[in-house]
Amino acid sequence: MSIDNREIVRDFAEIFFHERDVRRAFEKYVVEDYIQHNPTIADGREAAITSLHDKFSHPNARFEIKKILVDGDLAVVHVKAFPMGGKELAVADFFRLENGKIVEHWDVAQLVPETAQNSNGMF
Repeated sequence: MSIDNREIVRDFAEIFFHERDVRRAFEKYVVEDYIQHNPTIADGREAAITSLHDKFSHPNARFEIKKILVDGDLAVVHVKAFPMGGKELAVADFFRLENGKIVEHWDVAQLVPETAQNSNGMF
């Protein structure tokens, strides 16, 4: 019996964002030749681990998973982030999966403004 993509992404996000164990999340769910579209991070699982470890394991960093959406082999994780205790960000991480593993990643991040033209919020 195979695990579905929703369970894979949910577990990956839990380990990565809540437990903040970057290495374990990536070694469990990400292929070695991982394709990265974030221009500040090189391709490959090990490059991502190296780049993300300090940011995500920092004791002042906080992350709240707001939504996880999965459609076939594509998934989005919407996160309220306070990286290294910094300013609040709205982040959307997009993942493509193959055979139960994350093979590709895109992301967008936006600062949450102190005031807004509406009362809807970003989450």
